[in-house]
Amino acid sequence: MNYLAHAYLSFHDPDVMAGQLIADFVKGKKTEDYPAPLRKGIILHRALDDYTDHHPASKTARELFRPSSGLYGGVFLDVVYDHFLANDPQRFSLPALARFADETYAAVNGRLPQLPPAFRQMFSFMQSQNWLYHYHERISIFRSFGGIVRRSKYYPHPADVPYGVFNDHYAALRDCYNAFIPDAENFMKSLTSELS
Repeated sequence: MNYLAHAYLSFHDPDVMAGQLIADFVKGKKTEDYPAPLRKGIILHRALDDYTDHHPASKTARELFRPSSGLYGGVFLDVVYDHFLANDPQRFSLPALARFADETYAAVNGRLPQLPPAFRQMFSFMQSQNWLYHYHERISIFRSFGGIVRRSKYYPHPADVPYGVFNDHYAALRDCYNAFIPDAENFMKSLTSELS
């Protein structure tokens, strides 16, 4: 779900951006069906997900969601990290965020026929509603949480519940993001270099 972070940590490589964004729609050996530049993005996406899951700051943040959200805390946290990235003054002003969103959409559109049909369907909503830009707004986080809840088979609460955690622990979650993002950047730069 953390599309903005995956795009941002592609370091302006259009093939890697597209590969990172489709990774959740590509299962197992299906990765081999894609050209090498897109495969690199898929591999980087999966490595970033694993790194995020095991980072101490993410573990701390998930504990805030755990009482009400259990294992879904990590899914909500991905969206929360995108919110703080969109509002990170060291990485984006709002005009820069808008330009970056357009850059990401262009990278995907340039490769759209190669991408999974389910992703293409989702991407039409992402682009038309400009999700990447609107992650800076709290109301967009609420809407994203609502989408997670609607798609979930087992999550027992309305979106107000995780959104309440987000609001009640906003400063603590921002601290977790601030501890996480520089480490994630360094990890992804190193791994991207290794795969080049």
